[in-house]
Amino acid sequence: MKLFLPILLLVLFTIGTATAATAYFDFNPRAQRIYHKIFELRLTEALSLIAQLKIAEPDNLIAYHLENYVDFFTLYVSEDEQVYERLKANRDRRLEKISAGNSNSPYYLYTQAEIRLHWALLKFRFEDYLSAFNDINRAHKLLLRNQALFPNFLGNKKDLGILHAAVGTVPDNYRWAVELLSSLEGTVEQGKREVEEVLAAGRRTAFPFQQETQVLYAFLLLHLDGRPEEGWRALENAGLKPAETPLHAFIMANVAMRTGRNDEAIRWLEQAPRGRTFLSFPYLDYMLGVAKLRRLDTAGRRHLNAFVAATRGRHYIKEAYQKLAWAELLDGRPAGYRANLQLVLSKGTDAAGGDQNAEREAAAGQLPKLELLQARMLYDGGYYTRALAVLAPLREDGFSTFLQRLEYVYRKGRILHGLERYPEALATYNHAIELGQDNAAFFACNAALQAGLIEEKRKNTSNARRYFKQCLNLKPADYRTGLHQQAKAGLSRIGE
Repeated sequence: MKLFLPILLLVLFTIGTATAATAYFDFNPRAQRIYHKIFELRLTEALSLIAQLKIAEPDNLIAYHLENYVDFFTLYVSEDEQVYERLKANRDRRLEKISAGNSNSPYYLYTQAEIRLHWALLKFRFEDYLSAFNDINRAHKLLLRNQALFPNFLGNKKDLGILHAAVGTVPDNYRWAVELLSSLEGTVEQGKREVEEVLAAGRRTAFPFQQETQVLYAFLLLHLDGRPEEGWRALENAGLKPAETPLHAFIMANVAMRTGRNDEAIRWLEQAPRGRTFLSFPYLDYMLGVAKLRRLDTAGRRHLNAFVAATRGRHYIKEAYQKLAWAELLDGRPAGYRANLQLVLSKGTDAAGGDQNAEREAAAGQLPKLELLQARMLYDGGYYTRALAVLAPLREDGFSTFLQRLEYVYRKGRILHGLERYPEALATYNHAIELGQDNAAFFACNAALQAGLIEEKRKNTSNARRYFKQCLNLKPADYRTGLHQQAKAGLSRIGE
């Protein structure tokens, strides 16, 4: 009898150890097929394949990582708050499952970090900022541990590179959270170098996340490294198929719209596959409506109306009604403009910069100067010559309000910048800064940022530094977070 309890405990421990040891991570061809289905937004099919994977390989914990990707895209695309509340418990359940896996696998810590990063992005989307930064901190520590244990595992540097590039650009209103909750440090150059190392190594090996990394690299170049054309070329080399998957259409169109390729964006958005096979993606309608308006095609209102009817989120709704108001004005219907501004005031949320700008325009209740509105949209679409022609008959002293005068100077600077007439653009930006530095509008702040980008491109580092700092010293009511983030990225790039 004395030996019974020790023997029983030994047997139970041995059984427990054997069971835990059978839980493994294998990102095999079956799992990779599911991963690709997820990135095609064929989520119903992906979930069915995950269920089959669990039956065929019940101890392969990669299934829970794939499930998390499904939740991530479901919530990030739909922005459905009720679904978010229902699904967010999955995070802890999956982390618990994965923590019972084989700790000798590089996927053991990596998948835990990825799950935390996915939910951090979702928490930012749903404005749970403190918890989001906490997840980023935990993910960063997990990735550092995994990098020490498995220095040749490319997934570590994929995520660390993006974190290191982004952390140096965090705006001041979020800096407190980074300093309070993490020891995360890095620069744009460091992060860029790490991602480039992953891409180079991935070309020599069968790295399953190569395309995902290439897309992240393109966005890094565009948003953080101030190299939009390089970002575009990186995306062209990613092997995306925008006519076959709505996510690829979104990625290509998003970067196209930010690099003056508006007609290409329209083509991809119109070709994007839709239907019950794919996750519903209402934001594509918003993008298509905006893209058409950027070439002064008011048929874009049909897509904007489709967006506001279908979206379950809170973001971009005010902006959509603002754009619908602009379409009415372009068609010579000021009453329709005012009616849509009332919807701007009553619908959606003003948490993001674009929605805040729409709310401010609606609250002011003043009709925009038609030519300034046309020039703005044509510039945003990359139609610089047409935009400059619209402004050509106007004179700075011919406006009835100071804000219209300031906007005229700013818009002219932006168009000259787009045409690469840099000396004229710099002179015009300086005038906009001088005029608008004490005004709540974003014109002076962005003029300083854009002047810094010109000087950075021309290798005039001291001037670029001065402009980026000037941007940070200005506190506009709209777009402040995004503008300051870009200025911080600029300072990071030039070694500030």
